[in-house]
Amino acid sequence: MDLRLSGKTALVTGASRGIGLATVRALTAEGVRVAAVSRTVTPEIEDTGATVLAADLATPDGAADAVRRAVAALGGLDLLVNNVGGGDGVEVGGFLSVDEEHWRGTFDVNLFSAVRVTRAALPSLLEGGGAIVNVSSIGARLPGAGPIAYNVAKAGLTAFGKALAEEFGPRGVRVTTVSPGPVRTAIWEDPDNYGGKLAEAAGVEHAAFLEQVPAALGMTTGRIAEPEEVAALVTFLLSDLAASVTGSDHLIDGGVVKTA
Repeated sequence: MDLRLSGKTALVTGASRGIGLATVRALTAEGVRVAAVSRTVTPEIEDTGATVLAADLATPDGAADAVRRAVAALGGLDLLVNNVGGGDGVEVGGFLSVDEEHWRGTFDVNLFSAVRVTRAALPSLLEGGGAIVNVSSIGARLPGAGPIAYNVAKAGLTAFGKALAEEFGPRGVRVTTVSPGPVRTAIWEDPDNYGGKLAEAAGVEHAAFLEQVPAALGMTTGRIAEPEEVAALVTFLLSDLAASVTGSDHLIDGGVVKTA
C-alpha cells in the first residue's frame, strides 16, 4: 500500500530505540525525511539515514532547541511523533512510595516533553497542514494497574491529544493518539527497568516473567507486541489515507483492554 508519504518531513522523539527507532525506520522506508531526536545517539539510529539530533526533551530549552534544529535541517515539518516516554525511573510500588521528585520527572518525560515539542513545532505544521501522533499507553485507561505516576502522566497525554485535535483540526493539523500495551522494548526487557523490577519483586527470573506477562494481563493475542507493529500504526495515522481520522485514541494492546 502506498501511503503517499514520500517527500514529507517528520520529527520523531525518543528515537534511539524501541517504538521510536521502529517509527524512524518505517517513515524513512516510505520516503520521509526524518529528524530523529534522542537524549543519546546510538549506532542503530545513525544507520537509519535520518538527521539525528541529541536533546533532552525533559527541559523547555532542550525541546525548543531540538525543534528549531529539526526545522532548519528539514526546511519545515509536516509530521510530528511525540514518542519519548517511560524513562529509567518507571516505578514499582504504590502511591506512598513515589516522592515529589519522581512525579515531576515522570511528568517532564511523559507529558511536558510532548507539550513543549508540540508548542515549538505547531507554527511549522500549520503552514501546510500536517499530522501529529502522540504515543500514550493503555495505562491511561487502566490507571489503577500502576505504575501510578506514569499512568497519570499518560492519561494527561491522551487528553492533550484530544484537546489539540479539536483546536487545530479546523486549521489543517490532525492529531491522534496511539496507546500500546506491553511492547518488546527496554521498559519490559531491560533488567534494570520496569519489567525487570516487577520480576524481581515477584521473585521470578526475568525471562520467565516476560513469558508470563501475556497470560497475566489477559492478552488475547497471547504475546507481547513488537515495536514494528506500533510503528506501522503510527505511520498509517500520519498518512493522508487517514485524513478523516482525528482526535481518536487507538489501542494496540493485544486485547488487554476489554471494554469498548
